[in-house]
Amino acid sequence: MIAAAAKAMPRLFLVLALLVPLLLANEQMPAEVSAVDVPSPVVGRAPELVPFRTAVRAPSARSPRAEEPGVQPVIRRAKVPAARISKRLDRFLAGRPGPVTAMVKELGTGRVYRYHAGERLITASTAKVQILMALLLRTPWKKLPAAVRRDAEKMIRYSDNHAADRLWLRIGGAAGFGAAGRKFGLKHTQGVPGSCVDLYCWGITKTSVDDQVRLMAALVSEKSPLKAGDRKQVLRLMGAVVDGQDWGISAAACRGERVALKNGWLKRVSNKLWATISVGLIRDGGRDYAVAVLTEGSPEVGYGIATVEGVAERIMRDFRRCQG
Repeated sequence: MIAAAAKAMPRLFLVLALLVPLLLANEQMPAEVSAVDVPSPVVGRAPELVPFRTAVRAPSARSPRAEEPGVQPVIRRAKVPAARISKRLDRFLAGRPGPVTAMVKELGTGRVYRYHAGERLITASTAKVQILMALLLRTPWKKLPAAVRRDAEKMIRYSDNHAADRLWLRIGGAAGFGAAGRKFGLKHTQGVPGSCVDLYCWGITKTSVDDQVRLMAALVSEKSPLKAGDRKQVLRLMGAVVDGQDWGISAAACRGERVALKNGWLKRVSNKLWATISVGLIRDGGRDYAVAVLTEGSPEVGYGIATVEGVAERIMRDFRRCQG
């Protein structure tokens, strides 16, 4: 019997060698579809306070596995096609008023795309993230008084300007804001001292997309000046902004991806036009995309939101494709 088995073994290996390629050729890959815009939510419902807002997309009949655990967006590891993205953005922005600058960086790989990175535009309420991070550099979240924690929540989740004013004073105003920025490696973002109408001038701070992406990266980096527990608190608040303020880079998120963001919108006194900004992180399966889109010159805030969302989606589709 041993001799017979020995003679059968070569034939068995031959059969397996013929069958394996056929089996592999019949495997089905999940269908790919391009990302589409997420519609703006209805104002009025306060969300549950969760670590991140999760993007939801309608399931596709071509992708029945899209809701199964472990199914991820299709990741493109090749070099980012910068020229193709820029042409796409140029077509989209043709005829739309005002300057636009944008940047996306995949933090794990360093793949990056920049659009008009030399522009320096105002932060509006996105400066509130840096205010909170500056506060936590001085005092850890666990040691903050309850009233200060409430101000932090109001400032990020509800974009409360008066809460931001109180925390602006607590960090030492423009000087403290700038000092914190330098600790995070920012190069183009300096606080503006003094008062602007009925608020302090944090909203007209000029910045670059590189600085905003660098700040977002500091929220997930182990090398960040902020300790892990404090980074978690900032991300928790950015992941739970109220409905009606969660537009922006979230439009570029695939189904199931988590979004932490802060948006800004400000009507310039000088020209009555709107600055509209969205910065944050899109996260999934250990992949972190830091995203910043800054615009000015929109006739209405809704117009600016459409510009921001259109830009974010048109960039992100070349970093990975959504499924489902």
